Amino acid sequence: MGGLTVRRTASFLLLLALFGFTCYGLDEPSVSAESAVLMVAETGELVYAKNEHERRGMASTTKIMTALLTLECATPQKQVTVTEQMAAVEGTSMGLLAGDKVTYHDLVYGMLLASGNDAANTAAISVAGSIPAFARLMNERAVQIGMTNTSFVTPSGLDDENHYSTAYDMALLGCEAIKNPDFLMACSSVQAKLCYGNEPYTRYLSNHNKLLKTFDGALGIKTGFTKKSGRCLVSAAERNGVTLVCVTLKAPDDWRDHEALLEYGFERASVKTLSCSLPQVTVYGGEAETAAVELCEPLSVATQCGSDRILTQVIIKPYCIAPLKKGDIAGEVRISVDGKTVKTVPVTVKEDVKAITQEVFKKPSIFKRLAEKISDFFCKRKVIT
Repeated sequence: MGGLTVRRTASFLLLLALFGFTCYGLDEPSVSAESAVLMVAETGELVYAKNEHERRGMASTTKIMTALLTLECATPQKQVTVTEQMAAVEGTSMGLLAGDKVTYHDLVYGMLLASGNDAANTAAISVAGSIPAFARLMNERAVQIGMTNTSFVTPSGLDDENHYSTAYDMALLGCEAIKNPDFLMACSSVQAKLCYGNEPYTRYLSNHNKLLKTFDGALGIKTGFTKKSGRCLVSAAERNGVTLVCVTLKAPDDWRDHEALLEYGFERASVKTLSCSLPQVTVYGGEAETAAVELCEPLSVATQCGSDRILTQVIIKPYCIAPLKKGDIAGEVRISVDGKTVKTVPVTVKEDVKAITQEVFKKPSIFKRLAEKISDFFCKRKVIT
């Protein structure tokens, strides 16, 4: 019996060593796409990657950048008059004609729902004056986002040998775009009621993104297709505080790819609640010498990493000058995952601190303490330097 028990125990330990308590990697989905990425939006962590840095055409997912720039550079309710040059573009359309009046708001919806090439052209020329000038803006914004392997030529995504990106770069773009609340509202709309034309009249556009109807927690983003680039899709979804961005390029079965990858990601990423100790901030010129501080939101991060790979760093101002009001910024807490700062949470003053009145300030003891503190501060700064 003793030998049997030993053998059973050894077999059990062997199973644990081989498979572990969690089976990461064993159920990794089979993906039809030539290139694919699944990313945690808050941290930029890769949950899944396949040929993620391989350059490919991205078709109409290009309009993610065009729509984002339109929202950042133009007033949404400002009206534009469509010209022949703006409307003269092949492919998908929101139905614009020369002479139509349309707002930038409606152009964004026309891009993200109907995938209108006419909407992209109209926005680009209106914002920058020409397609090449707008492409320069696109590439400048791409550098800011960290898209180091991307080149934009057209605002619509029509094929061009110099128009390309990667699954990884498009995931970075998706993460950036959904930070913009107006973009997120548009790309997650199943349908939109718009008003444009000559004279403007009511129209309804439906979103091409099927995931909004089939996948729990889907947030949209953008579909794309050309014969050369194949089926391209950038999607996002949120569950239990975790937002994931998924990209597939040249994917024959993109809808299934995204459903499988997103489910895979939600099994692995979760919101980690963190804690830290906050010191009081020194106050100069106030009725109190220090002020209590607090976090302006709960300290947490969505990640697939374990707690041992997450660090918090408290950065408090060396001093604040009175008067202070509750909510004034006194510092921040930086959250890093694997050494990379992924989130900052502001630290604010917890309650008001009044400034010293002239009468009180004249008292020698208070004045002396204040002068000593200022002197000490600059002395310490000098030593540190």
